[in-house]
Amino acid sequence: MLVVAAVIERPDRRILIGQRRGTDTSPLKWEFPGGKVREHENESPEAALARELREELGATLTRCAEIARVHHQYGATAAPLEIRFYAAEIEDGELTPAVFEQIAWVLPKELSGYDFLTANARLVADLATGRIKPSEILKAGKS
Repeated sequence: MLVVAAVIERPDRRILIGQRRGTDTSPLKWEFPGGKVREHENESPEAALARELREELGATLTRCAEIARVHHQYGATAAPLEIRFYAAEIEDGELTPAVFEQIAWVLPKELSGYDFLTANARLVADLATGRIKPSEILKAGKS
């Protein structure tokens, strides 16, 4: 199963994260917004990212660039996942979180203080240490 996730960084360097609802799988864990690619509909990862941001936050994706890929499996009976993370830019405007318990804008160094999904661990570490800087990747024109 292919999943996409957006790493959205504001000019003040804060990154958007969302907390899953208590009734979701992996309740109250933090993650980057995104979701499943509709492969049966031949949806591209970028189109899926745009759709998921619209559905989850009411946000409009303006550009994106892939920054990381992770292969992960949650438990022995779960389907293996490929997660593609994208540095993403959205249009300015009010976000309306439709699927999250809450959202937060946090500095990269603060990310380690949140209980993230296991599959996000390496990216969280790379963001926290500055190895990956989403806004610089987008500025470099790698979209």
